[in-house]
Amino acid sequence: MGGGFLRTALVLGLLSAIGPFAIDMYLPALPSIGQSLGASVHAVQASLMAFFISLGIGQIVYGPVSDMVGRKPPLYFGLLLFAVGSVGCALAPNIETLIALRFVQGLGACAGMVVPRAVVRDLHTGTDAARLMSLLMLVFSVSPILAPLAGSILIEALGWRSVFWAVTVLAGLGLLLLATSLTETRSPGQRVDSSFRGAVQAYGQLLRDRHFMGLVFIGAFGMASFFAYLANSSFVLIDHYGLTPRQYSIAFAVNAASFIGVSQFTGRLARRFGLAPMVKVAVTGYAVLMALLLAASLAGIDRLDLLLAMLFAGYGFLGLVVPSTAVLALDKHGAIAGTASALMGTLQFLTGVLVMGLVGWFVDGTARPMVTGIACCAAAAFVLAQLTLRGRGRAGGKP
Repeated sequence: MGGGFLRTALVLGLLSAIGPFAIDMYLPALPSIGQSLGASVHAVQASLMAFFISLGIGQIVYGPVSDMVGRKPPLYFGLLLFAVGSVGCALAPNIETLIALRFVQGLGACAGMVVPRAVVRDLHTGTDAARLMSLLMLVFSVSPILAPLAGSILIEALGWRSVFWAVTVLAGLGLLLLATSLTETRSPGQRVDSSFRGAVQAYGQLLRDRHFMGLVFIGAFGMASFFAYLANSSFVLIDHYGLTPRQYSIAFAVNAASFIGVSQFTGRLARRFGLAPMVKVAVTGYAVLMALLLAASLAGIDRLDLLLAMLFAGYGFLGLVVPSTAVLALDKHGAIAGTASALMGTLQFLTGVLVMGLVGWFVDGTARPMVTGIACCAAAAFVLAQLTLRGRGRAGGKP
């Protein structure tokens, strides 16, 4: 494995992680934000949903623009906008202002979500792309391991506003990294045929591509199940089970470590079995585990150790599903990789927001609404995998 391969994964992963840091550092603060600003649980969750909505919407623009002007200019713009939004959030006097500025912050952050995936496709396809994507996710996934713990420490020491000052500093570091360590992967010759009109036509082409859309929504429901956990876990684990913010951040990090650790086997398993067969097995394992967790919850078993153990095992399977479906979806769309990555990201984040909103309506102070949302998403991903990847053996996952 060459040094350039690892360096690219490191840079792309860190740029991708800046936005998620603004989510994961924020999670332990949700209860204290509500108390500080006199806001309800639903209002505080709306500040998280606003971030996700803008993450989804913004990608529709960033993707085609990155095809037209190159990969680096949209990243510069996005990081600057993210920094401005972060400063505004740190100074927000009320929940309404915080919600609005979280939307602005998300519009900046989504550049780091869509463009690195397009860079991966610029450089590699097939199992090499899967290997780079899994390495990128290894770096990217330091966020859900370290960010909640870092956030809880900052919150305890300096209050919840310090989280936003911290991510402002991260945006500055991202700009420095972008300027010094990432080369442009979209040549001027490749940009000639890219335009907004072409992007609209490409979106139409992609929306009619049943295989592409199936893969996108397998990943979307996988990610949405994690979004349901993101939006509700701090209230469930802190308010219902009585964990401290620091204990919550450790529990969150353990589940994230499962996702990250197993995702690192993606390249090896893809070479041996093919990407498509691997996805089918992984999504089946995830769906079965989440169905069992839901059954236990409906039977009245309300135990923190069971919840965390089942999620730990389930998110391990999910670590194989999310990067692999992204590689499979983009594999045949190299000429419009930015646009395809944007549509994929938009649909996945908006699916996640919809699931978060639906689960939020049924919040009752217990883990059951969260578990139900996770299990339903896992079941949807399973059904889509059987329909989309039916009959695809090793060849379905090979370049």
